[in-house]
Amino acid sequence: MSRLDREADAFRASMAAAASKLTGTTGTSAMSSAVKRNLAPPSPSPSVGSTTSAAVGTPSRRDRELPGANIVYSQPAVTGTGDSVISQMAYAVTWLRGKDEPQTYHDVLSYLSATGRSDSEQEFFVEQMRRHPQIQWIPDPNLSEQTWKTGTYIHRPTIPNVRNKTQLIAYLQKKTDASGVSVKDLKDGWPDCEPAITELEREHKVLVIRAKKDGAARMVWLDDPSLFHEVEPDLVRAWGRVELPALDVIAQKLIQAGQKPASEDPRLKAEKMPKVEKKKKRAARKGTKSTNTHMEHLLKDYSHMKR
Repeated sequence: MSRLDREADAFRASMAAAASKLTGTTGTSAMSSAVKRNLAPPSPSPSVGSTTSAAVGTPSRRDRELPGANIVYSQPAVTGTGDSVISQMAYAVTWLRGKDEPQTYHDVLSYLSATGRSDSEQEFFVEQMRRHPQIQWIPDPNLSEQTWKTGTYIHRPTIPNVRNKTQLIAYLQKKTDASGVSVKDLKDGWPDCEPAITELEREHKVLVIRAKKDGAARMVWLDDPSLFHEVEPDLVRAWGRVELPALDVIAQKLIQAGQKPASEDPRLKAEKMPKVEKKKKRAARKGTKSTNTHMEHLLKDYSHMKR
């Protein structure tokens, strides 16, 4: 075999090896691309089946969510009376405020769902109730010795024993000063007191100060119906037709009569007066001792140049 034949055989062998490698790589790449196509995410466009099922009435994903998934947990709903003594005491006061009859300790603990606690915890809570300023403990008159389970409890309002119009008038008459009564304090023991206050106001038995925004009653004073006299409409119209002079004219007439008008502002009078400039007096210089005595031979004397 000649040299040329050997080189031709070697070239054909190398070409065959290259062709086999190329065929294997192409098959592998084709298989990997097929796997990738199988693992690719579904198209966002709806298919025919999905649109058909939606048209029939299949519930959407949002409708299939569990109930309560859209609850905002940063603002939870009030579902109980709490676990601390302070929160439970506040609920107990609010509950007793709405009760007209005294309640036993068991009634209060049942409302707070605390009857399953130990006797020591219940006793501690009852002791705190008896010390609370807005809760009144009524001992059992049939027992000589009282325990933590005896007696009843009732709300102690800010203004006690005022729950109707007659009691309100009696309370205002007993007051020794001219101070009014806050409607907020009245509502602590008489929540629906505003209609009664309005009726008493119409009867001229109380004086009421109301808010400008909503007209709600704020303060109440005692009034005397005998001091109220109805004025005839003709007199009211005649009074409205009287023309009053201007304030400047009234002030001038009072000054001419030798009287000082109440509307005169002393600050305006001070502004009208001419201002006299006060000369500032120069403070006399106090004599001081010279401290640089060791340098007297070096310093010059300027005392003769004083004004």
